[in-house]
Amino acid sequence: MGVAVLALVGSRVLSAGSTAVSAVREKLRLPTARTMAPAVPAGADLELDGLTPYITPNPDFYRIDTALIVPQLDPADWSLQVHGLVDEPFTITWDELLALPLEEHHVTLACVSNTVGGDLIGNALWLGYPIRALLERAKPRAGADMVLSRSSDGFTAGSPLEVLQDPDRESLLAIGMNGEPLPVEHGFPARLVVPGLYGYVSATKWVTSLEVTTFDADQGYWTPRGWSVLGPIKIESRIDVPRGSAPAGAVTVAGVAWAQHTGIAKVEVRPDDGDWVTAELAETVGPDTWRQWHVSIDLDAGDHTLAVRATDADGQVQTETEAPPAPDGASGWHTVTVSVG
Repeated sequence: MGVAVLALVGSRVLSAGSTAVSAVREKLRLPTARTMAPAVPAGADLELDGLTPYITPNPDFYRIDTALIVPQLDPADWSLQVHGLVDEPFTITWDELLALPLEEHHVTLACVSNTVGGDLIGNALWLGYPIRALLERAKPRAGADMVLSRSSDGFTAGSPLEVLQDPDRESLLAIGMNGEPLPVEHGFPARLVVPGLYGYVSATKWVTSLEVTTFDADQGYWTPRGWSVLGPIKIESRIDVPRGSAPAGAVTVAGVAWAQHTGIAKVEVRPDDGDWVTAELAETVGPDTWRQWHVSIDLDAGDHTLAVRATDADGQVQTETEAPPAPDGASGWHTVTVSVG
């Protein structure tokens, strides 16, 4: 299934029986996190006109999934089954989940169908319970290497078990988004949030089952449809401003860059075919979120092409090689043409 079809599925949504569940959600008060997220540094959001904000408001957060009808799940009837190749399978209810020591983390999510320079990416503050703790309770058996998460509507995603067990990666069974219960279209009452993996192999919404299994035995929804198995997010950067035109002289160029779970160390901008100019990086909460950047470049009157590339904290430079989203995410340098006068 191509990018256009994925976007179509994401935009043409039929909602049934939403009134009752929305009313439940509106009355719901989430518990305070036992582990609070660090405050967003004052310098993380440059607040430039046209630059996407550091935290994406819920109404603006991208939505891509396979649900033609948005699942309507009452938390009172919801439960999560953790089973499969485990020694101690169990089922957890909504009330039991709320009673656990919940955590807050800022995490950027990205869709594999995002094109270079696209907007199918967003950053939010998530509230939830560590997936690794659920797996630890279930005690996966030797030989297991995948967790097949299942939505109430049948969608599945296959995530590497070692990623979900990583003690340094804040993978969550999330119930809150930016200080409120998950919006219904974003997975209410519970979804998965996994730093560093594209959503098609990790970000299951309306999740009801975590089955510990193997990649040899099972596949997520998109794998037999031609998409890659593991889905690690690629280093990417995007120019948000300027767009279209700018006055001659010192032109502010700004955007965002991301390398989830590794972090961004450098961003460079190249005017036309000139030298690369190092941008100034904004502050960030940590390596699991995108990072804003900006730089001032002198441009004479006329049309100019600006390109951007990023380098992650491991020293890996974003590739110039262009690739489409399928099968494992788009790549290439984002370029924009600006008319300066």
